[in-house]
Amino acid sequence: MTIEQTTDNGSITLALYGELTAMTAEQLGSAIKKATVETDHLILDFTNLEYVASAGLRVLLDTKKLLDAKSGKFIVRNVSEAIMRIFEITGFSDILDFE
Repeated sequence: MTIEQTTDNGSITLALYGELTAMTAEQLGSAIKKATVETDHLILDFTNLEYVASAGLRVLLDTKKLLDAKSGKFIVRNVSEAIMRIFEITGFSDILDFE
C-alpha cells in the first residue's frame, strides 16, 4: 500500500493506494499517528483503495476514538461500493463519517 499525504487549511488528507491488509495496517497506523500530532482534522481518501481487512478496520476504529477524544474530526472519503459493503456488514457505516 502507498500513502500520499497532503495538507489543506489545517486538515491532513491521507490518500491510500492498494490494499489495507494485516501487513499494511501498521504502516497506516504510523502515518495516522504522525498526522494527528499535526492536526485534529484527518481525512482518509479511499479513491484508490481496493480492499480493507479486519486489521485495517481496527486502525480506523482506533483513529476514530483518538480524534473523538481530542474533539477532532475524522472523515473517510470516496469509498467504493465493495468497501462500503464491508463497512455496512461490520457496522462501521454507523461509526465513521463519510463524504
